[in-house]
Amino acid sequence: MNATFQAAAPVFALISACLLAGCTTPDTPARPGDVFDPFENTNRSIHAFNVGVDKVFFRPASKGYVTIVPDPMVTSFSEFADNLSEPGNMINAILQGNPKRAGTALARFLLNSTIGFAGLADPATEFGIGEDHTDFGETLYIWGTPEGAYVELPFFGPSNQRDATGLVVDFFTNPIGYARSQRVANTTFGAEVVQRMGDRGRYSDVVDSILYESADSYAQARLIYLQNRRFQLAGDEGPTYSDPYEELYADPYEDIYAE
Repeated sequence: MNATFQAAAPVFALISACLLAGCTTPDTPARPGDVFDPFENTNRSIHAFNVGVDKVFFRPASKGYVTIVPDPMVTSFSEFADNLSEPGNMINAILQGNPKRAGTALARFLLNSTIGFAGLADPATEFGIGEDHTDFGETLYIWGTPEGAYVELPFFGPSNQRDATGLVVDFFTNPIGYARSQRVANTTFGAEVVQRMGDRGRYSDVVDSILYESADSYAQARLIYLQNRRFQLAGDEGPTYSDPYEELYADPYEDIYAE
């Protein structure tokens, strides 16, 4: 395992420990759309840690990044990171039994890695081969694995037991991460960091409103994550979300899927 993977391994070991601890709970949500958060006290502690890291380090660095770096370059770096994720998309599509989706990922990777200047441009989309991101969390969903408890992960933020497991698996099964060239592997890790900085900087107002302006940033972040992830996986066929904090606030959340 190369140096980049070795450096990141402690973070994923911590995530794995959280998942193992979560497997001991015998409880299940009363209804599919309910919030299942048996580790709320621990999650809130991790959330406070993440907010502290964001406030001191990530928020100012991200704002500086999008201020100094021209927007077209920020977009190119983000597309570069997306391109490096295509091999992982292909592997998960194969595991999902979806050869068309796997072919899309392969075609995008080949096109963008060649005529797209190593992924800094996205000619695949211009040719009608749009991005179709997936991950091992979605693979587990297709296999019938339940969502599990809600968890907040150090540095990564809101998740659930199924997606957190997928995150660990995706990290260790990304074929680019095992490239013989350490420079390639380090580039993969760096591209992910830069992409996250670009997203944080571009959507700074929205993220700030959630983390620093809401009455309960933990509850709001949890709500937004669960709504978006469940809709992403199941669409309109997914369970209706039940918010246990609804009575505490005067219409604090707008239904982003309402027509």
